[in-house]
Amino acid sequence: MQVTGLSIYPFKSGRGIALPQARIDPMGLSGDRRMMLVDPDGQFITQREMPDLARLTALPAAAYLTLRLNDGREMMVAPPQPDNRMDVTIWRSTVSAAMAHDSVNAKLSDWFGRPVKLAFIDEESRREASVEWAGEASPMGFADGYQILVTTSGSLRALNEDMERHGEGSVGMDRFRPNIVVDCDEPWAEDAWTGLEIGGVRFDFVKPCPRCIMTTQDQQTGSREVASPMPAMGRIRMSADRRVPGVLFGWNAVPRGEGLVRVGDAATVLGRREGWAIKGR
Repeated sequence: MQVTGLSIYPFKSGRGIALPQARIDPMGLSGDRRMMLVDPDGQFITQREMPDLARLTALPAAAYLTLRLNDGREMMVAPPQPDNRMDVTIWRSTVSAAMAHDSVNAKLSDWFGRPVKLAFIDEESRREASVEWAGEASPMGFADGYQILVTTSGSLRALNEDMERHGEGSVGMDRFRPNIVVDCDEPWAEDAWTGLEIGGVRFDFVKPCPRCIMTTQDQQTGSREVASPMPAMGRIRMSADRRVPGVLFGWNAVPRGEGLVRVGDAATVLGRREGWAIKGR
């Protein structure tokens, strides 16, 4: 097996950026989900309630961040000042985040038609993945729950085959917003992997990923008037383990080291276990 795709999502719920190679650090792929929108009270905002975030591209650079909407609107954002801080909430985590200047927040509020603020993970921010699943001292950015999401080509193919049998069309891998895509002929083989080694870095598979309404949205426009994988996942990927309810696609992984991974790198299975329980399987 080998890596066929690497992507980061610098702005949580914004567009992904495909990369030929990526640096792995304890927080995942370098630059992944290091900023997000929050409401005036600091509550995080995603495509779930703001589908238009799919139209936003974030292009980090050393001096300035460029934010660009697909209608041509664009702005340059200076790095946040570390003393301009606010506690923000993402799921059950409260994080001290560096905040963008008021002028940036005003422009973003105009773009999206509601009051919003731009929050950044910086060196003073502290957030960790669940100790129950990831173990101790597992730092992360603004990803939903874990540092890295891994998916496989074989599982996407099996999902699309079921959709097509039911006249529901098909979807691309971008609907699932993975960080690492691995080619694998056997669908759902990842359910039984303990982890992978890629480029000398160990990635522990700690928890399957339950999926939500974001998989039903076009990842370029935010439209929900497109093929939806949810009915098919309900037929063939409904979790039978109450610890992780709902439909599943992909695995959350925790890096246990640092290094460089590249598209084309070999992906070696580190161990096997009993597969995750799926209803009807």
